[in-house]
Amino acid sequence: MITDKGPPAFAFLPWLILGAGAFSNVIEGKEGNPWVAGAALLAFNSLYVTVVLTSFNPRLRDSRIPLCALGLLAAITFAVTLGYGGAWLTFFPLLSLAAGTVRKLRGKALAFGLVSLSGIAGYVTSLTDTSDAGSIGYGTFISGMVTHTVLKLSDTVVELRATRQELARAAVEKERLRFSRDLHDLLGHTLSVVVVKAEAVRRLAPRNLDAALAQAADIESVGRQALTEVREAVTGYREGSLGTELDRARSALEAAGIEPVVRQSGPPLPPQAGALLGWVVREGVTNAVRHSGAQQCEIEVRVDPGGARAHLTITDDGHGPAPEDPAAPAPRVGGTGLKGLAERLATAGGTLTTGPAPRRGFRLTAELPVNADDLVSPEGRAE
Repeated sequence: MITDKGPPAFAFLPWLILGAGAFSNVIEGKEGNPWVAGAALLAFNSLYVTVVLTSFNPRLRDSRIPLCALGLLAAITFAVTLGYGGAWLTFFPLLSLAAGTVRKLRGKALAFGLVSLSGIAGYVTSLTDTSDAGSIGYGTFISGMVTHTVLKLSDTVVELRATRQELARAAVEKERLRFSRDLHDLLGHTLSVVVVKAEAVRRLAPRNLDAALAQAADIESVGRQALTEVREAVTGYREGSLGTELDRARSALEAAGIEPVVRQSGPPLPPQAGALLGWVVREGVTNAVRHSGAQQCEIEVRVDPGGARAHLTITDDGHGPAPEDPAAPAPRVGGTGLKGLAERLATAGGTLTTGPAPRRGFRLTAELPVNADDLVSPEGRAE
């Protein structure tokens, strides 16, 4: 029987039945010095069981115990086969089988040992019965080699199962991280917009009811869109859009009282690159609305003329987020959302850096390699 961890040690013990002939001779008194023969038979069986059980024991299999027991088993085997011959010659295949279970005997060492043992078995057998020399020699080699092959295949299967389980765990962890990152990016931005627009409703309601109702309608629209995006994130089918995120960025910045300035140059980006940069716009604008206290926020999207790289820069003139480590050199990437974006861009070969703007405020810069063959012209033709 083979379990999930390979064949058990007890599967190799019934092979001791091969020594039944020698046991019968001892019981019937056909061997000279029956007490010596009986002691030798008991010693052989005990050592065989020791070799097999210690070879399958995880704590002992890599120790010297199986090898030492195998050496004593070989000495007993040579002694009884040379002394008694006949039915005792079947101990050679049993010795070979026991050698095949020893995990420290692998590769060339095991092959050389089995070939040598098979030759010795055939030679010793030919001294008393030439007709059985070939079968004893062949049986000695094949029993050890088959045992070694079965155990090696079993170990390989166990390793493959462990690898498959590890890959499954890694896939689950990767999906969990994706889901967590998407929810953070989606809900962080959306809730910030809702809070800003709710504040606008509170400010406008006493003096301009129509404007307050317009802001309330925007809150409803943002909430519905957020619900749709969360559902798409759960199913893993969400595809971002740079153009959509830029429009939402303008709306969020205006609602927060921050003047948006958006500039775009170069050919339109392919969907995948646009989606990645869309996440950057979403997170960058969310941080500006939450932390910057800025009056103006500039968003610049630029694609190199050759189409090699796309550049996205978000700069505000506020005081910026509080640094996590004042001693850390700029530029740096901080915050859960920005770290998630850095991981996203790094996967695609891009980079994300943050730090103080040249004059005042905070700047976020993202660069992403773009395949020129994927760029699409404004008319929809590949450039």
